[in-house]
Amino acid sequence: MTQTYSNLNIDERGVARLTLNRPEVHNAFDDSLIAELNEHLAKLHDAARHGEVRVVVLGSEGKSFSAGADLNWMKRMVEYDFEGNLADSRKLSQLMHGLDTLPCPTLCRVQGAAFGGAVGLAACCDVVIASEKAKFCLSEVKIGLSPAVISPYVQRALGSRQMRRYALTAEVIDADKALELGLAHQIVGHDHIDEAVEEMIATLLAGSPQAQRATKALLAEVARDSDSKATREHTCRVISELRVSAEGQEGLTSFFEKRRPAWADDNTNSSERRS
Repeated sequence: MTQTYSNLNIDERGVARLTLNRPEVHNAFDDSLIAELNEHLAKLHDAARHGEVRVVVLGSEGKSFSAGADLNWMKRMVEYDFEGNLADSRKLSQLMHGLDTLPCPTLCRVQGAAFGGAVGLAACCDVVIASEKAKFCLSEVKIGLSPAVISPYVQRALGSRQMRRYALTAEVIDADKALELGLAHQIVGHDHIDEAVEEMIATLLAGSPQAQRATKALLAEVARDSDSKATREHTCRVISELRVSAEGQEGLTSFFEKRRPAWADDNTNSSERRS
């Protein structure tokens, strides 16, 4: 039987849990884990586009979220030539881009240390809920490297000024500081992280699946070009298309009729079936 280092489970609500499962090495990632995650993300992209997945929760087993790059993998990389390193880096870049562009809400559960590339994983998710014990660190410069591949996503979360400091100093960022910097959205007691994750899942499931997909794509477009004539026209078209769509009509009608929209009732019924 082939050993796997991650798990993907999708429940009947359409909540997908993508879990790093290498607790013995603090969920450090290597080329094998990156390849697995890329395969999972390809499946999730397709499922989310078809409405089969509503929310993706990225998490890990054990006390650490992820220690970043695996030591044995790093030893192998020392022997790679430029082209070998470039190929490896492109796979990591594919992972970050795939997570960042999933067409549904993503939620990152950070229960402990998130170092190196793991900071990138968190930054690529739409919502980050972290334990009070969580710690983040862009540690690459301490070993002569750079947080290069993850930098577009982490800088977007931190802002360029703070990114300069923490990428150059490799200081450890505690949970409260991560919240202040915008790297995390919510800090909770260590024993309550799963409860907080479930509450956020429920909040996300209350939204229109179509509207969430459209909004996420729209925000990415606005971030690239915030105030051009083309962007302004695009925003007008997005809201107009949503208003006349079946799901948009259902949302507006349910609001005026003071009832839950169909997608919210579907998730309530799923919860009742599980209980």
